Amino acid sequence: MGIWILNGSVVEAGSAEPVKKHLYIENNKIVEIKEAWIGGEPDLTGHEVIDATGKLMSAGLIDMHVHLREPGFEHKETIASGAASAAKGGFTTIACMPNTRPVIDTVDTVQYVLDKAQAAQSVRVLPYACITKNQLGRELTDFAALKEAGAIGFTDDGVGVQSAQMMKDAMALAASMDMPVIAHCEDNTLVEGLFVSEGEFARKNGLKGIPNESEAIHVGRDILLSEATGVHYHVCHVSTEQSVRLIRLAKQLGLRVTSEVCPHHLLLSDEDIPGMDPNWKMNPPLRTPRDVQAVLEGLEDGTIDILVTDHAPHSDEEKARGMLLAPFGIVGFETAFPLLYTKFVATGRWTLAFLLDRMTVKPAEVFGLESGRLAVGAEADITLIDLETEQEVDPTTFASKSRNTPFTGWKLKGWPVLTMVAGKVVWTA
Repeated sequence: MGIWILNGSVVEAGSAEPVKKHLYIENNKIVEIKEAWIGGEPDLTGHEVIDATGKLMSAGLIDMHVHLREPGFEHKETIASGAASAAKGGFTTIACMPNTRPVIDTVDTVQYVLDKAQAAQSVRVLPYACITKNQLGRELTDFAALKEAGAIGFTDDGVGVQSAQMMKDAMALAASMDMPVIAHCEDNTLVEGLFVSEGEFARKNGLKGIPNESEAIHVGRDILLSEATGVHYHVCHVSTEQSVRLIRLAKQLGLRVTSEVCPHHLLLSDEDIPGMDPNWKMNPPLRTPRDVQAVLEGLEDGTIDILVTDHAPHSDEEKARGMLLAPFGIVGFETAFPLLYTKFVATGRWTLAFLLDRMTVKPAEVFGLESGRLAVGAEADITLIDLETEQEVDPTTFASKSRNTPFTGWKLKGWPVLTMVAGKVVWTA
């Protein structure tokens, strides 16, 4: 017995309009894809049927930058609740950052994450491991053992690696193993104690702001180190015009440099912050309108490769401490696709094919994943999306344990209605 998904609208590369298709799944794989108008309805005898009429049918979305908080911060999120939130957002593959407690810097913690993800029986969870032990920037972790355990790359996300020598050593070692280094770019000497960008909001409120150079200095440094070592270097959550300019130059030079951007850095600037609301506190902080335009253009011209959420859950109690003391970060799984579809595709700035490419095909290409495409023989990771129904963002309905978002009340279209991983429905509306 297999599964037929009937009459789903599929966007193909280079096509302006979706094509209605039937898709057949057996033994967790896509076995057949056929245009709905050819040969009539297939023989459905003995098979499960999912009616996708009026829905977009896409390869499952991929998010290569998320925080699941477990182990150590289960009051914010668990691997199970984070996976459920990702599934509700249409994601079938997510890559979790290692800044947990304990941090993911040993074989045992990598295995812990993989075991918890398997027990959740939801989306695919790919763990990153730390570059340095305890993320302290003093000693490299055992890259070989962590790769063997299942880590897909190395990062100290949450903090920047402050020592150039340490980063160069990490890159050289990772390059020798054909593994990527994923960098949170932040010079601590320029950000300590600060929590908003150096821009209009900071000026209006008499605050000292975080300068753009805090990010760009590390981006520039690391690009030079990547050139010296030949490593695949990936820049996390790009947010400044200077960073975009440097990454563009690196690509022009043919270096193995890739990067990502989050929806909030494409949609919001520091001038949108309504007041001292900690749900608008994130790292990197919201930058100036000029930076927003630069990262948007960088994504559109291919300088920035992929879209990620940087899903960063925190409890209500933690965010209630106020702008100064609350932790950085917002949740992102359940709003990402609706935000980007409504604000960029529905308005005509992007094609639907462009958005899907940056959330499926390109992440898979950048990180060498087998997922990301609707193709015969591929694992049946599939997302169905309603592009027509408008809903308000209501954090009380989130599957995540946390509610920290600046998008409450936004009216959006493009809500996922079904998420399937390896032929198993893991979420449905």
